[in-house]
Amino acid sequence: MMKICIVGAGAIGGYLGAKLALAGEDVTLIARGQHLEAIQNKGLELIMADESSYVVNPSLATNNIHEAGSQDVVILTVKAQSLPAIAPNLSSMYHSDTTVVTAQNGIPWWYFHKHGGEYEGQQIKAVDPKGIIAAHIDINRVIGCVIYPAVKIQSPGVIRHIEGERFSLGEIDNSKTERIQKLTECLKRAGLKAPVRSKIRTEIWTKLWGNLAFNPISALTRATLEQISQYPLTRALAGQMMIEAQTIAEKLGIEFSISLEQRINGAEKVGAHKTSMLQDIEAGRPTEVEAILGAVIELGKLTYTPTPYMDTVYASVKLLERILISSPENT
Repeated sequence: MMKICIVGAGAIGGYLGAKLALAGEDVTLIARGQHLEAIQNKGLELIMADESSYVVNPSLATNNIHEAGSQDVVILTVKAQSLPAIAPNLSSMYHSDTTVVTAQNGIPWWYFHKHGGEYEGQQIKAVDPKGIIAAHIDINRVIGCVIYPAVKIQSPGVIRHIEGERFSLGEIDNSKTERIQKLTECLKRAGLKAPVRSKIRTEIWTKLWGNLAFNPISALTRATLEQISQYPLTRALAGQMMIEAQTIAEKLGIEFSISLEQRINGAEKVGAHKTSMLQDIEAGRPTEVEAILGAVIELGKLTYTPTPYMDTVYASVKLLERILISSPENT
């Protein structure tokens, strides 16, 4: 049994925490608001795609990281923009061998750490503007994770699983270690797919390649993945953004194993799904636009790659976010 803390037990974190708790792991959930209150009072309910339902009671559910105590694994499932605020508090959960798993969408703050080459150690200002995350999370503790399940909070304390069960893992120096093998075995015991990738950055880019286009376009248009893919003008816009991103990624040594059209078709097959960024806009919450798009534009500047399509969409989302979040209804 492993002691595992899920920092950010929302949709993805709640799903992961519930699965691990059902498998007998010692799970602590860090959550907040009505969702946390419901978990504390009635447990965390997980409704699977086949309508089977489970209620789990974590070892601890709290909004205070300092109450969690020493952990074997800390899994960060908060959104990228929340990491600078919580990073200084994470050390209270560390022992000498504690592993920190980063499970955010987009380009991670550690991207150029243990990367090698001319950009080694380069700070990604879009996701860690003041270097707070890097200063408070020892890079030697970090394991990268790319998340694939589609889940949502159906109501406070209730997580609904829609589809997918893969959490790809990878050491950021591309090594194979005993600790990552233990972690993947732990996730597999919980009924999850947890392949260990020798090139975790390639997998990050493969997922991000579509997200950097579909997420912001959906936020601007309120359209689903299927609608964006099937409308010729937005499909073409997504393609142009992805071409810009592919140029950047290839300059950084990334090789895509699928074609651009295959990636777009894959998004289309997901169907009438609202992206996480659209869900945030509808709820008046800050979006992950910096990690998903701003960071890629930053890498474009770093590699001297023009990004006119991404620049235009990014500017539009930033203004929309500013207007919605500063409106009286959301204050």
